[in-house]
Amino acid sequence: MSELKKAIDQISKDRGIDRDLLIDTLEEAVRSAVARKHGETMDIEVAFNEDSGEIEVFEFKVVVAEVHDPISEISLENAREHDPNAQLDDEMGFPVRIEDLGRIAAQSAKQVIIQRMRDAEQEIIFEEYKDRLGEITSGIVQRRDRTGWIINLGRTEALLPKDEQIPRERYKRGDRVQAYIIDVLKESRGPQVVVSRSHPDYMIELFKREVPEVADGTVKIMGVARDPGLRAKVAVMSRDRDVDPVGACVGIRGSRIQNVVQEMKGERIDIVVWSPDIAMYAQHALSPAVITRITVDDEEEALEVVCPDDQLTLAIGRKGQNVKLAAKLLGWKIDIFTESRYGELNASRKGMDQVASVAEIPMESFFNAGFESLESIVRATNEELLAINGLTKSKIGDIRFAINMISPEIAAAAAAIMEEEANALEDAATAAAADAKAVEATDGEDIGEADADDDTKTPANGEELQ
Repeated sequence: MSELKKAIDQISKDRGIDRDLLIDTLEEAVRSAVARKHGETMDIEVAFNEDSGEIEVFEFKVVVAEVHDPISEISLENAREHDPNAQLDDEMGFPVRIEDLGRIAAQSAKQVIIQRMRDAEQEIIFEEYKDRLGEITSGIVQRRDRTGWIINLGRTEALLPKDEQIPRERYKRGDRVQAYIIDVLKESRGPQVVVSRSHPDYMIELFKREVPEVADGTVKIMGVARDPGLRAKVAVMSRDRDVDPVGACVGIRGSRIQNVVQEMKGERIDIVVWSPDIAMYAQHALSPAVITRITVDDEEEALEVVCPDDQLTLAIGRKGQNVKLAAKLLGWKIDIFTESRYGELNASRKGMDQVASVAEIPMESFFNAGFESLESIVRATNEELLAINGLTKSKIGDIRFAINMISPEIAAAAAAIMEEEANALEDAATAAAADAKAVEATDGEDIGEADADDDTKTPANGEELQ
């Protein structure tokens, strides 16, 4: 076996580059070197001879009666010296010695080979890591870059951007780290692998590695919400009734989940049971807080959650962390109220649903017109009530009667308030009238006193009036 053939086989094996691609690269490099030495007009053919293990180069010339271009043409007389049967317009091939290419051409061929091999190797690396998207990889921290940390993966480098790191996690050169591959980019200097340690899917992959039931699909992770480095919530469900999804993920004495927590640098992980019922799912997601009532707004994808007064701190969590992660896990907006506060907010609306039912119009029509309590309806005039969309004069009497039946106290209290207001207005009017009379009387007395004073005045020279 020739040295060239041995080298091709060795490089193909060591670097994982396809053998045919290497041979094509060599042929292209030699073709480029020949063209550099003899010009682009030379018609050449380059081929690798598998039997001899060498590169063979042939130049082709056309047999003509009179030569005008020595590079591409050969006279009939010279052609017949090589082949007695040569005829005009025949195309004849002549071997070219590679050793005669010269130093510059040889250097050019070497550069082409190196560049093509580098490109081929980078393409292989790109294809390899492109197929590994969503996998965990590990490497050695090499250096800090302005955008993050550069990690040596062996055949290539990976970038761990600043916003993909776990906050407060520190690295130094030589540390071994593992991360989740989120992207592979084609760059001029080679493929750029982008990894993350804060991505939610990284936690899913860690559970697949630590929990056999997750790896084989018996337990499915339905969602992950993370506050990287601090706390996370993982929603799980079981495809097998005999398998407890929470117990499978936690492990005996927490052995399985502790491995994940350790990799996440102490990040606290809550395992919650997923449910197709959004209210039940929310109750699990807000654990360890106890929830007493949940109101679901499907249209707005919002939840009103009520908990005991002493559970509010647990439900919200430190700096709102518990409710924030629960909302992220569900993908719904969550508003939390204590029972006492919820009672205060809803006491004024008590009985509104019954009044709306009597009027046969949606309760939202009352709210949109500004009537949010029974008291506001009782105190309103008939003209004001007609502003409610869908309410007619005939139904006004029905709802007033309904309020008397539902809550006579409210009706009586509202009537008393209205009577007090009417009395206050009457008293104010009486007082205003009395004040007006007093002012009028005072003005008359002042005028009389002024006239009397004028009668007793003496002249400026001090003489008495006669």
